[in-house]
Amino acid sequence: MKTRQNRRGFTLIEVLIVVVIMAVLAATIIPQFSSSTTDAKNSALDFNLHTLRSQIELYKIHHGEYPALTDASIPGLMEIKDGFGPYLDGSIPNNPLDNKNAVTKPEAVPPAAAVGAAGGWQYDVNTGGIWPNHADWVNEDLPVAP
Repeated sequence: MKTRQNRRGFTLIEVLIVVVIMAVLAATIIPQFSSSTTDAKNSALDFNLHTLRSQIELYKIHHGEYPALTDASIPGLMEIKDGFGPYLDGSIPNNPLDNKNAVTKPEAVPPAAAVGAAGGWQYDVNTGGIWPNHADWVNEDLPVAP
């Protein structure tokens, strides 16, 4: 009669199967997490743009003109004027793409690209338009060149 030995541990095949299953799961899951930082920055950018654009329009409704651009900022949004305001607390929110809040005048309206290396935002006092000032930002409102 043959005696059976007590089996302890896993066979090589069982270990290889588990490793292959883990590799397949990692290959499908890791790319989803790697883009989460970019997605979060884009969501914050959309939120900040919506806030800035709505407060600039509210300023125009109250005062009949868009706020002025001075010293790389829009001070009219942070102060009380004619009983209205402030429209923003403290300062212009940072652009999440570069974490800067400097405001510059765009070279064209609407802007097709970033202006200089200042980062932050591009603001046009004539139209009240505000856009990110960052090389990674693409203006999706512009027509696509053929």
